Amino acid sequence: MTPLLDPTAPINNNLKYTQTFAVLEPYEGITMPKTEKGRSHATRPVGKRTPIWCRYTPEEVEATIIKLAKEGQTPSKIGTILRDQHGVPLTKPITGKPITQIMKDAGLASSLPEDLETLLKKATSLYIHLEKNKKDAYNKRSLQLIEAKIHKLAKYYKREGLLPPDWKYEAKTASLV
Repeated sequence: MTPLLDPTAPINNNLKYTQTFAVLEPYEGITMPKTEKGRSHATRPVGKRTPIWCRYTPEEVEATIIKLAKEGQTPSKIGTILRDQHGVPLTKPITGKPITQIMKDAGLASSLPEDLETLLKKATSLYIHLEKNKKDAYNKRSLQLIEAKIHKLAKYYKREGLLPPDWKYEAKTASLV
């Protein structure tokens, strides 16, 4: 008789006997990492044309974008509001222009690109935190990583002409943004 089926065999802690069959209990230790990481997200619409079910005209969408920009919303936040509250999947197929271009035409665009501006605000808040908490090594490292991203983006935007060639990031002057 095999040891798994022999009721007189020494008991293994990982085995659970039910009648004459041994059943392995599930191991509750380390699990394998999954390949998909991050938050769940919606996929972008596939087509480049205006959907049939979208009832907004280009003028209405542009007016809504300008109204939200005057309220101080960022382009990404405006896109989220248009998608969630107004049912506009993408503005470019409807208006022919992206949100940032509509804001530039209305004179409401920021002088810095949105992603760079967000990183500057994050770095400024971390810099202020580290002035109060000088031994916070974890956030010192976080600040280094954020500043590396700022330098990388600044290099790209200078090459593309969206930033002046003499623009330079300094932690002291970033607090003015």
